[in-house]
Amino acid sequence: MTIVFTKHARAKFAVLRRHGVRITMEMVIRAVEQPGVMDRSRAPLRIAQTTPDAAHVLRVVYRTAGTKRIIITFYPGRTAQYGGQCAA
Repeated sequence: MTIVFTKHARAKFAVLRRHGVRITMEMVIRAVEQPGVMDRSRAPLRIAQTTPDAAHVLRVVYRTAGTKRIIITFYPGRTAQYGGQCAA
């Protein structure tokens, strides 16, 4: 599948960098392709979650359109807040 970033998602890298948070495009793509946790409770949107380190998670909100996965946004969070929650 092809992964496409919306304008908002592309701008998010710079916003987070200004706040001292370094998330790369590769990290976002890896989260979508190999999620540790998948939240489907907001269908048709999906939220893929990975844990870049023991204290943090990366959550990626995307939707599927044909053969494309469209990244809408992504955000870091604390493991304590999101933990291993998974909605079917």
